[in-house]
Amino acid sequence: MRLNAGMERDQAAGKTVGRRTLDRPGQSARLTALPSHVYGLRVLGMGLGALPVGLLLQEMHAPWHYWAWAALCCLVWPHAAYLRAHGSATPFRVERGNLVVDSIIAGSMVPIMHFCLLPSVLLLTVATADKISTGIRGLWLRAAPAMVLGLLATGLVTGFVWDPETSMPVLVASLPILVIHTLAVSLYGYRLVRRVQRQNLRLDELYRLDGLTRLESRAHWLSQAEATLRRHKSDALPATLILIDVDHFKDINDRYGHATGDDVLRAIADAIHHLIPLHSHAGRLGGDEIAIILPLALADAAAVAARIDAAVESLEFPRFPALRCSISIGLSELPPQGLSLREWSEAADHEMYRAKRARHSGRAPQAPAGCSGLPVAAS
Repeated sequence: MRLNAGMERDQAAGKTVGRRTLDRPGQSARLTALPSHVYGLRVLGMGLGALPVGLLLQEMHAPWHYWAWAALCCLVWPHAAYLRAHGSATPFRVERGNLVVDSIIAGSMVPIMHFCLLPSVLLLTVATADKISTGIRGLWLRAAPAMVLGLLATGLVTGFVWDPETSMPVLVASLPILVIHTLAVSLYGYRLVRRVQRQNLRLDELYRLDGLTRLESRAHWLSQAEATLRRHKSDALPATLILIDVDHFKDINDRYGHATGDDVLRAIADAIHHLIPLHSHAGRLGGDEIAIILPLALADAAAVAARIDAAVESLEFPRFPALRCSISIGLSELPPQGLSLREWSEAADHEMYRAKRARHSGRAPQAPAGCSGLPVAAS
């Protein structure tokens, strides 16, 4: 039976394949949007950084070219960097270069401020935090040499004037960037974490549920079936496997179209959802094959199967009033000594095909004791 073929392969590969197919588009979108994400943090960080830098330059009675460089870096560069990356054919690559330029600028500010301790450390830390917040692996480490280069080059021009003392006004002017930028980076990180959590939930849903019927996926159903077998061996709780096959499903697709065939599968799945008890596991094995594990003994499971069969035969499709569908059902109860999943599925598979042959021949299959007249075959 197809249930047994590749069972271990499906369990091992199901989640991996789903992650690969979903990660690539998400990763591409994130890289393209990098300039927009960085833009806000860059404007905020450099704009707030202009407060202690400007106040310190005023205390130093700095020459005009110091002021010009500070204004260019803090007020003009953030917007120029965004336009440069946003208008590029490779925005991610250009923005990565912009981030390295940010480190050069941060390093260049330290000699201009005469190595004033608090604002110097603050600007270097903020520049490094911005690299880390992008999520680009190792970017902050690769940008460190550029930061040192900017510091040395500017120091050679300014003469490495050393005045580390921080005045109270400069300290107060440093607080906005310390507080506001830190909170902004934290909020940005929080949003990324929430996005990853949503993606993980989506990936988990893709692994657990069949996209068409919203029944359990093959891989997830197999894992639940194995767990049921383990519980049965330890607790000897009753469990019955039901296999369902839609009769003449190929003819439905050929006559009414595959979209209608999908409608049939969804309608059958919806009926199953409403009729199976709690702690059951219904999964789509592939095509029109559905498997259900019920935490019930055979007689009770056969009654559930009969209700499913009746519900399917009563389904109506407004676009095609003449369309009626039926299913063949096979049941297999776990004996006290237990079975392997392969043996269990083969037993139910055998009963399902016995029911299908009986339905086609017009004879009712033999039902289990206490369940006479049910349109299912059971063992």
